[in-house]
Amino acid sequence: MGKRVAVVLAGCGVFDGSEVHEASAALVHLSRQQATVKIFAPNTDQMHVVDHLKGSPTKENRNVLVESARIARGDIQDLSQLDVKDLDAIIFPGGFGAAKNLCSWAVQGKDCLVNEQVKTVLLAFHAEKKPIGLCCISPVLAAKVFPGCEVTVGHDKDDRYPDVPDTAEAISQLGCKHICKHVNEAHVDEKNKIVTTSAFMCKAPLHEIFDGIGVMVQEVLKLA
Repeated sequence: MGKRVAVVLAGCGVFDGSEVHEASAALVHLSRQQATVKIFAPNTDQMHVVDHLKGSPTKENRNVLVESARIARGDIQDLSQLDVKDLDAIIFPGGFGAAKNLCSWAVQGKDCLVNEQVKTVLLAFHAEKKPIGLCCISPVLAAKVFPGCEVTVGHDKDDRYPDVPDTAEAISQLGCKHICKHVNEAHVDEKNKIVTTSAFMCKAPLHEIFDGIGVMVQEVLKLA
């Protein structure tokens, strides 16, 4: 029997929601491993809406759960309905939505607040010693909720990872350890059962992003 895995989305679109390719990659790799997947998102307003063609905010208002349903093909539940006892692991794709809608890292950095439902879910999986997978910018959720944990958002001495040095420094200031890993790798914090990979924090070809997320998924399932 395959593992039961929750995937938590943060909207639809890299600039204001979940990064679609990362979400899809996670779902494909989970499918290949015959996992049973349930998709969730918080029923809350997005921080803002970005026109992905122009790259600038609009005056629209959108709901995170409604927008996430686009990626989930409508098969999605309110995050408040998640029951950790029904699941073996949880995965958070990246995208700016993770830093705007699941927490306020995009505007407050290390001083951010984490959405209360997201925080509750993370703490519940950690308390049950069930693995948590995060990619791209979403590892900052773990850094904020679990002081002392180990995560990666990429490599701080490689030009392909332009945003990693500042993010890694902020993670360190939270009392966590940033581990340098390349896009095709994942870091496993065995103690906390947290698995992270850089994904689009690296300016890499799409297939490398896809492969790195595959490594993260495999490591999560090993711990489940």
